[in-house]
Amino acid sequence: MTTDDTPLIPDQRRELLIELLRGHSVLSVHQLTEMLGVSHMTVRRDIAALEAQGRAVSVTGGVRIAGRQLHHEPSRIDKSMMDQPAKLAITRAAGELLRDHTTVYLDAGTTCQGLVPHLARLKGMTVVTNDFTTANALIGNPDIEVIHTGGRTEHANRSTVGRLAALTLQQLALDMAFISTSSWDVRRGVTTPSAPKVEVKQAAMSSASRSVLLAGSAKYDTFGMYRVAALTAFDTVITDDALTPTVREALLAGGVELRVARTEGGRGPG
Repeated sequence: MTTDDTPLIPDQRRELLIELLRGHSVLSVHQLTEMLGVSHMTVRRDIAALEAQGRAVSVTGGVRIAGRQLHHEPSRIDKSMMDQPAKLAITRAAGELLRDHTTVYLDAGTTCQGLVPHLARLKGMTVVTNDFTTANALIGNPDIEVIHTGGRTEHANRSTVGRLAALTLQQLALDMAFISTSSWDVRRGVTTPSAPKVEVKQAAMSSASRSVLLAGSAKYDTFGMYRVAALTAFDTVITDDALTPTVREALLAGGVELRVARTEGGRGPG
């Protein structure tokens, strides 16, 4: 409300909401009803309008400001403890795409690593990866041929990156590439704060007949400095069911082939 208690028009109120988010990053619907002096329904309409404009993002019970920039990624150990139900749901959905006697690429990261148990049930598989942990998990299976890309070691993520890894991928014909990401949104696509990762991801996508992005909802609306690809460059994007309906609609409207994986106790595909 203004100081003279004159009601704000919707555009004014939404600008004030954004200003409040700049100061707090995340606010609950209840907090905003008190701060703005309006009903829960009005706040929810304002949030939906700002989300459609790409300026805010709904979270459970509230909203956060859009467009968080990542300057570095968490370590492999930290990643392994994050968003586990969502990762299980995503890899379960991704596992349904796998077929016997195919060559697949598994990008570095704990989400792609989650496909290992699904691969173990298949026959005649060749798995290409730049991830040491994934390769180590597969080496014990004599029915799976494993190719590691080599390249410069990124110690924190237990993987390889850079030109040498990309060159290996450029010499291969892949049936399917599963690509991980630390940051994605409908406008910027897939980005990363790590420049040496870009060439590897792009080489895998270029060498594959089908590219699949495995992208958790918790990483949505974050971005890094370096762009990998538009979301429409992927044949399929698999995410979890915590992604809001407004964002799902924006992705579908942008031409993204979206699959929403049901988490245990989650909301399920909408």
